[in-house]
Amino acid sequence: MKMEFVDEAELNPEEEMPEEERGKIVLVGEPMGLFIAEETGELEDVEHFSAAVAGAEYNVAVGLSRLGHTALYCTRLGNDPMGKRILKSMASNGVSDDLVTVTDDAVTGFMLKGKTDVGDPKIAYFRRGSAASQLSTHDIDKLDLCGCDFLHVTGIFPAVSKSALEAVKRLMARAKALDMFVSFDPNLRPQLWRDEKEMVRTLNSLAQDADLVLPGLGEGKILTKRDTAAGIAEYYHERGVDSVIVKLGADGAYWSTGGEHGTVPAFPVKKIVDTVGAGDGFAAGVISAVAEGLSLSEAAARGTVIGSIQITHQGDNEGLPTKEELEAVIQVGIV
Repeated sequence: MKMEFVDEAELNPEEEMPEEERGKIVLVGEPMGLFIAEETGELEDVEHFSAAVAGAEYNVAVGLSRLGHTALYCTRLGNDPMGKRILKSMASNGVSDDLVTVTDDAVTGFMLKGKTDVGDPKIAYFRRGSAASQLSTHDIDKLDLCGCDFLHVTGIFPAVSKSALEAVKRLMARAKALDMFVSFDPNLRPQLWRDEKEMVRTLNSLAQDADLVLPGLGEGKILTKRDTAAGIAEYYHERGVDSVIVKLGADGAYWSTGGEHGTVPAFPVKKIVDTVGAGDGFAAGVISAVAEGLSLSEAAARGTVIGSIQITHQGDNEGLPTKEELEAVIQVGIV
């Protein structure tokens, strides 16, 4: 799907695409059980954890649903308590399970997340051989994508297994054949790849088949060997990507499309609680805005606001706002 981004000055800020006219948004990935430490310390020493559900693509799906969009999550789950918890979480958050396969042949993955007062918490994954890692091209070929106009992919799931990588490639190919708009967030997880060279080669190959790429500045430097946001955007434009938004952290975000570019500032935050999930909140903001027909500049701005809201909450998606909550925060001017 070719999206024409226009200058926001040409838009009526009070106009918004009716919900019934918005296309369904497909996400593919691995949702996992999440156990969050309730006290600081090494994960092996923590005695009490609270249970939740996590996964980058799942977080984006939840964010989109809360903003009033129809999000369909493509994955495989084990027929086990963790898989059932995830299905219940999807239902409670309004995320469609129409593209979910449940299997008795593998278990659902999970992760442990530490508690910290400074910086990022420690994470431990238990996902090797999981049900989601066995998603195949055969599963993708069976999907009913009728009415779907958008696909969001991250660089995490393709790193989980060879089968997952091939499934993602097939889904992106099907999406392009159906003229769906494809967004790609590299979301680097070096520990999941054999080496950096393979990670860079694979993710850039996926990125060049997307309509919109959403790297962080640090990620972009690794993937493109360019030192600036403008240089990173130029790298992907040279490879056929129409639109690029580079996340700049405390400096906001740089956007570039159709020969136009600019920077939007970060949204002010009183106190950072947990940085995990900020990028997923950013992606949910951007994709929702694109689906509503807003300009790329406005999409980047919405992404910075939701990313800021998320880092004021503990947990991967608990802080993702509804449309009303988002508008209230914007009116206040700080979160």
